Order: sequence, then C-alpha cells, then structure tokens
Amino acid sequence: MHAEELAKTIDHTLLRPEGVAADVERLCDEAAQYHFAAVCLFPHWVPLAAHRLSGLDVKVSSVISFPYGADCTRAKVVAAEEAVAHGADELDVVMNIPAMLSGDVMFVRDELRRIVHAARVHSVNSGKGAVIVKVIVETCYLSQKLKKLACKVVETAGADFVKTSTGVGPKGATVRDVELMRDCLAEHVGVKASGGIRTYADAALMINAGAARIGTSAGVQIMRDFLGERQAL
Repeated sequence: MHAEELAKTIDHTLLRPEGVAADVERLCDEAAQYHFAAVCLFPHWVPLAAHRLSGLDVKVSSVISFPYGADCTRAKVVAAEEAVAHGADELDVVMNIPAMLSGDVMFVRDELRRIVHAARVHSVNSGKGAVIVKVIVETCYLSQKLKKLACKVVETAGADFVKTSTGVGPKGATVRDVELMRDCLAEHVGVKASGGIRTYADAALMINAGAARIGTSAGVQIMRDFLGERQAL
C-alpha cells in the first residue's frame, strides 16, 4: 500500500465535546497536509471545516444523532439536510440503537431510508452531487445475529457504508466484526471501522479485514507510523 492509498482510507475525526475552533482548524490543516479522505466532526463545525477545506481534496463529514441515534426521525432528517446545506459532503448517521435492540427493525430501516433520501435530494438540488451516507450500527451492543441484520437494514435503506462504532461505546472496532460486515454486505456497500484505532498496525488489520474507511482521531500518528516503517525498510 502506498501512503496516498492509506491516507484516502482515513476519516480524520474530532468528536470531543471540549474541542474548540482552533482544534477544528488544526484537524482540517492536518487532513489537507496528508490528503485524508475526510474530516469527521459535529454539525456545529461543518461551516468552518467546509470553508477551511474549500477547493481541497478532503471531504467534510458530519455526524447525525450522535452518539445513540435516539433522536426523533424528523430531527434526524432536518439535521441531515442542514449539514448538507452548510457544506457536508458525507454524513455519519447513528442508527437508532434502542429501537434496533427492541426489535423494531422496520422502523429503523424506514427511518434510515428517509434520512438517506432527504440528504441526497437536498445535496443534488443544491448542486453538490450525491452525498455519501455512512450508518453507525454500534456493534458492541449487538449480538452476532443483530449485527448481520443491521447490515441488511442499512443496505436496504440505501446507505453507502456500514460503520462499526461511535467510539463512545464500551468497545470499538474489531477485526471479527469488520470481517462479518464485509461478508454480509453487497460489494457496493463499504465498511468503515472506527473506535480504538490508534496505530498503523491497528489500521492495517482493519483494512486487511475489509474496511474501506478508517475513522480515527489518530490519523497523523497512523501516517507517521506508516512512513517511519517504510523508511526503516
């Protein structure tokens, strides 16, 4: 793998409540320096990030209903539309975890379908083209059976990626979960691994297991690990 290929798997992430504007600017500058795939941050910071990264090859991703997915559907739809209107190119939407655990699968599917549709219509109507939608299923709360079902629900809803974790739950991404998700999903639906990925070794395990994107706040360290390893050869 080349450095450029690794960088384009990374969503450089800042989802700490104490993160301030200067941290967001630093995140964007780091993403631009390494040519990461995207920055991932709270909706509040989307306009700042979109301005900072205007004309560059780094996308802006906003989280929706983070971290539990338990907001009402209308709030999620409006949040998705607002994020796109303010400059988001991608959305990381948290599946309604309580509803999924309660067995209300059709509600979860229909809600995600509404969010995906609303975001894409708003994006196309504004001239941005199709927005990428990733759905976080928070695997640490799901049984193996529910993980497989969640993948099918997300795929049926029309999303582009299934994402393992918010990073807020008790566990993050695992190789086993990434492999399971990759096996469950159609080829056109990607897997994003996130939560606890701090080093190049961590990232490589996830990529080898089938992840096309890596969500991490340690993107710079991962690239330094990779480049240092290459120089040592």
